[in-house]
Amino acid sequence: MKTLTFILALFLHSATSHPCLGPEKSCDFVCDCSDCTDEQNCGYNGKDFQCDFEDTGICGWKDESSNTAYRWERRQRGDRLPDSGPSSDFTSGTASGWFMGVTEVKPEGVKTAVLVSPKIQESSPTCRLRLRYFLWDSGETGLWFSPLSASVLHQDSQKAIVWRPEATSFRGWREATIFLGRIASPFQIYLTSDRLKGRRGDVAVDQLEFLDCALPMPLPGKECPAEMLECKRGGCVDQRQVCDGTDDCGDGTDEENCEGYQRCDFENDVCDWDLRSLSTLKWVRTNQENISISDPRKGPGRDHSTNSASGHFLYVTVPDGGFQKDWAAFQSPRLEPTNSSHPCKMVMYTHQFGPRSGGLTVLVADKSISPVWKRGGALGDVWVKAEVEIVTNSTFQILVMAAIRELAYGGIAVDDIVLSPECRRSNDTVWIEEFPKSPKNPCTVPEKMCDFHIDCKGAEDEAVCGDFSYIEGSSGWTDTSIGAQGWVLHQNSTANEEYFYVEEAPGQQLTEAQMRTPLLGPSGPSCTLQFDFALTGNPAHIGDLSIRVIDSKLGVLPKLWEFSGKTEIGEDEWQHAEVAIGARNHRFQLALESHAVKLFPSVKIKVTNIHFTGCHVHYYPSFTEPSCNFEDGLCGWHQDNSDNFDWTLLNGMDHTIGFGKSLVVDMWNSSLRGAVGRLLSSPLLPGHTGLCLTFFYKIYGPNTGMLNVKLFDKHGYQNLLWTRGGAHGNTWHEAQCPVPHQLTTYQLMFEAVRSGFDGQVAIDDVSLVARPCSVPRFCSFEGQQCGYRSSGEAYWVRRNGHTARKTGPKTDHTLGTGQGFYIMVQTGGNVLPAGATTTLTSPVEQGTTKTRCLNFWYHLRGQNPGVLSVYMKPVKGERIKIFTDGQNQGDTWRHGYGNIYSNLVDWQLQFEVIGNGGKDAHVAIDDVFLSVHPCENQGSKCTLETGMCSWSNTQNNEQDELDWELTSHETEKHYSTPSEDHSLGTEKGHFLFIPSSNRTAANQKAHLLSPHLPPTKGTCVKFWAYMKFHSDSQLKVWTLSKGLLTEQLEVKELAGPWARFDVDIVSTEEYQIVFEGTKGAYGVLALDDIEYTLGVNCANEVTDGTSTKTSNAGGIAASVIVVVLLLGTLIALFIFYLRTQKKVRALTDTSSSSPETQTGFSNQIYDADLMVDYVTIPPTQNGPMATGFNNVSVPDGVKEREVA
Repeated sequence: MKTLTFILALFLHSATSHPCLGPEKSCDFVCDCSDCTDEQNCGYNGKDFQCDFEDTGICGWKDESSNTAYRWERRQRGDRLPDSGPSSDFTSGTASGWFMGVTEVKPEGVKTAVLVSPKIQESSPTCRLRLRYFLWDSGETGLWFSPLSASVLHQDSQKAIVWRPEATSFRGWREATIFLGRIASPFQIYLTSDRLKGRRGDVAVDQLEFLDCALPMPLPGKECPAEMLECKRGGCVDQRQVCDGTDDCGDGTDEENCEGYQRCDFENDVCDWDLRSLSTLKWVRTNQENISISDPRKGPGRDHSTNSASGHFLYVTVPDGGFQKDWAAFQSPRLEPTNSSHPCKMVMYTHQFGPRSGGLTVLVADKSISPVWKRGGALGDVWVKAEVEIVTNSTFQILVMAAIRELAYGGIAVDDIVLSPECRRSNDTVWIEEFPKSPKNPCTVPEKMCDFHIDCKGAEDEAVCGDFSYIEGSSGWTDTSIGAQGWVLHQNSTANEEYFYVEEAPGQQLTEAQMRTPLLGPSGPSCTLQFDFALTGNPAHIGDLSIRVIDSKLGVLPKLWEFSGKTEIGEDEWQHAEVAIGARNHRFQLALESHAVKLFPSVKIKVTNIHFTGCHVHYYPSFTEPSCNFEDGLCGWHQDNSDNFDWTLLNGMDHTIGFGKSLVVDMWNSSLRGAVGRLLSSPLLPGHTGLCLTFFYKIYGPNTGMLNVKLFDKHGYQNLLWTRGGAHGNTWHEAQCPVPHQLTTYQLMFEAVRSGFDGQVAIDDVSLVARPCSVPRFCSFEGQQCGYRSSGEAYWVRRNGHTARKTGPKTDHTLGTGQGFYIMVQTGGNVLPAGATTTLTSPVEQGTTKTRCLNFWYHLRGQNPGVLSVYMKPVKGERIKIFTDGQNQGDTWRHGYGNIYSNLVDWQLQFEVIGNGGKDAHVAIDDVFLSVHPCENQGSKCTLETGMCSWSNTQNNEQDELDWELTSHETEKHYSTPSEDHSLGTEKGHFLFIPSSNRTAANQKAHLLSPHLPPTKGTCVKFWAYMKFHSDSQLKVWTLSKGLLTEQLEVKELAGPWARFDVDIVSTEEYQIVFEGTKGAYGVLALDDIEYTLGVNCANEVTDGTSTKTSNAGGIAASVIVVVLLLGTLIALFIFYLRTQKKVRALTDTSSSSPETQTGFSNQIYDADLMVDYVTIPPTQNGPMATGFNNVSVPDGVKEREVA
């Protein structure tokens, strides 16, 4: 008790000494303290009233889920692209940003996760909460009908629904606004997710912003202007807000002294309004509690008067048994005639929610029935103020008519109708002499209305869709403004003028003026919106004008086009705009939005001459050729508008001419959000043979992502044809992608997968040719077999770790995951008997005079897996062995390589396995790469001028997060780098580096690995490192053996920009050298001139013996080095003889780095004596392709010989 008394006294003392911290002054959207500490942890923080969940206190929000099996959690994306949940937070757009997401929920009945805000004191009528939300059904289990909603819990424990987004799946952040409105007592906000089954993070929220939530503030030392009313509590409100049925002051001042006004809030009855109607569809007086408290999609969720579920309103929707009439009306009592100086003014609040809301119209019935006001379509989960002025010289009635569509959910509600004193009751009878004509039936089905194709006589189906080309085209636009500014159509037939302009509107929300088209489309890739606009007036800044798409499935999308400021004056006031709408797969609306900073009589925001061009879904321009260098646009390619971001044309970095254009995705762009950006070709016709897609690409940066090529058939299925990921250096690479023969129309797709946030993906010089691809320079087997064919006693089969059976690697080498593909053959004796052979053969490669290096990764495992040999097979002549290995290498991918010299003779690669009567054995191949340069020898110096030699970045994201990147100072346009390399000492020289960038978190690592090297008593590793004295990056050298890392060197500081280091390596086991770079917050870390001398230590002493035992492969390797040096002269003499005979030979030279002497060799990669796993690959590793492969399977024609 004493403790409680002490805490209470301490609190009272704090509140007394700091009067701005009193409980009644906190969380009211007003900064009473100079540092705004009274507005901390209120569901928002500080004077910006925002919450981005970056702070561990999460702004006071709490998870109050009743079941721990499904709850909210603060989380990050993680180091790798997840297969569920957001690819980043929204605020920072990186993996290090935080957001609130749900946990996984298993199918054990519907679970509810609840996230609750702290208590907020009260809110103004204009209060709204803008947030970003994420809804994705990654597991394709169904989102459930209410995966996310928001409600308000009042002080009296009543809860009211205030937001219900469309339950549609989309892998990306979306924006929404929750209209909280006037809440006069303390309340809490509940964010609720109901799901039956779902993966972690598939429902998430981020970046909460409370807007215009404070009540009017007193003007310091000033009185309210004459045109405004002063509130008792201080502050001013506009006269237009007086007696309008809303407490704008916050103390009721503006709703006092309203004698003569006739207000009906429907709490007790319908007042004098008559709900009888000629239609069988009726309005009813009800409340949300009567409609439903279990199904959040039914009803408006709350009334306007009390903002609660118990408050009453008038409501109409589709009855449970359906309807015969699609309209319902109610009417006022009879009223006296009015005049223009004393019009009858009606204020009402409408709630038009969901696809069932067809629109609301106010009609005046005097001698005839005519409309005086209308508001079309659905406006969202918000009560919207409407004002109607009626002038008529006859006794009249007001009719309110709703149009209802027989669709999934929603309806229309009306509340708080206020009639001004000029709306006087009349006892006279209303005689209607003329009834309005019934509207014509549509000339076609709704799906063909406004689809950019004429289906009816006289183009009736396209006449009122918003295109000014039609006489009534402008009438297709409907003002959907809910704020204090709205759009109005100006028509002057005499002056032949027709344009829309922005003027004051009665809405109470402080939102933009908005008007929308009817539902349009779908549209084709060439769809373009053209219009003229003007923003004129005296102020230097008039306002903003923008265009956005509202997709019928995906909801409100980001702005497509925006103008801010003012245009010219006089004849040049009009400017022309063309906005690419592009291909839209769903029906959609266009929204034209604008906001004037302040509306003066001289200020005008106008739009005219609106036209749609090339929008029909099947329209494609004549220039649809997929071959393109992008100098004059996208040619036959277009953006996919169902993805997360677009490709952009970048000037100054291309492959074609060096300074032209290429197509780029800058992963380091801070405004980029989401996981994928896709580029689609125009539809391509089926042909008689397969095609070859060639292009140049660049994947550059320490944390970039993936580039995929996919085939997209007419049914929407995707087949992966080609993929690359990880660091590829700041240089262009050529790619050849076979496109298999198709029987139906199809499209090709370039897809950039944003698994990282610091890099760049680019393509250029795309060409689609009717010929087979030659041997691809790089084949990862991710999309297909690259033209490789199987022959012999057993079949080579393309598969991944998920489809592997008894044998086969659990992960591939490309991605390091179970999803990645490789090609393999089972070599057990029951499939490939001892002595039997199986061969994997490449397509034919054109001969050249250059020596080229073949690199590949192989996986041999099992008891007696057989002997793998690699041959170069000339089209004419005997084949030449360039590699062989026949021992169990454990569960690890090994690097194999060898030189190929064909002397202008066309040739093929052959991977051959000879069976050895094995058991549970296999041989697998992955990442076959044909370099244009000769192979660097083990132990030779790697200058990095022709590539990374035998060094590679690890693909295991359990070990690191970044990649070492190859670049030069001359080609670098984005990152800070050394001004020159070490090898050449010029800006043209190349090096490996880890750039400093705020797009990637500090302390992330990059591992550079050597090939597997034999045990040694002394091998010297030499390298040059660059790290300025002020850099906080780190560099370590390790050896990796049997899965264990042993530190050899830590570089803490350098004597100069480039410094040399020599490290002696001693290892009794097979090992790899690992350069581990740790990215700092600033500074650059770089490597150059890396060298290791097998069996020779840093004192230049030969340390390893020259044993000739066949079991001692390490000794053999050392012996070869010495012997080959002695035979160098003899080898040189043989070269002349071989070239004069014009036959291709292979020489066994593993030491000389001269291209002239590297005409191929028998490359016996070191084999360990022990049959053990040296590096255990984790069962699941990071891979950007976690976005999934669609319809990637083993071809039907390929079967595998297996014995049960």
